[in-house]
Amino acid sequence: MTDDREAFVATYGPLFEHSPWVAEAAYANGPYADREALLEGFVAVLDAAPEERQVALVRAHPDLAGKAAIEGTLTEDSQREQASAGLDRLSPGEFEAFTRANAAYHERFDLPFVICVRDHDKESILAAAEARLHNDYETELRTALGEIARIAHHRLEAMPA
Repeated sequence: MTDDREAFVATYGPLFEHSPWVAEAAYANGPYADREALLEGFVAVLDAAPEERQVALVRAHPDLAGKAAIEGTLTEDSQREQASAGLDRLSPGEFEAFTRANAAYHERFDLPFVICVRDHDKESILAAAEARLHNDYETELRTALGEIARIAHHRLEAMPA
């Protein structure tokens, strides 16, 4: 861990899609003894953030196999993560299923469907999207934030020690 705020944010800000504010807030609560404590610090920031910030963080995530993927504008981390679940190699039918799932989710929650794709494959992602459509908004926001914490966990673990 670093004692330099700018270096800390530059290092850990990318763990949270286009949302360096998470690392900035976590820095203020440091220092952290190890990566586990650091991740706990990030989760505490997410939990304590006002709902508007939480929603903005969820909305900073791209649709799975969506427009950003097609246009090639995903962050490097998101591109790797989506590829790890085969989302960069969808058949036309699979692409249509993801398009429908994303649209239904946006319509129901006005949010992108966020899931830690490293923990899933194409089929389980689609099944989770269908199942989560039955959640209420608060449950779904909490679920999305939990998935974002899982994404950050994987990204942090992938960083050199």
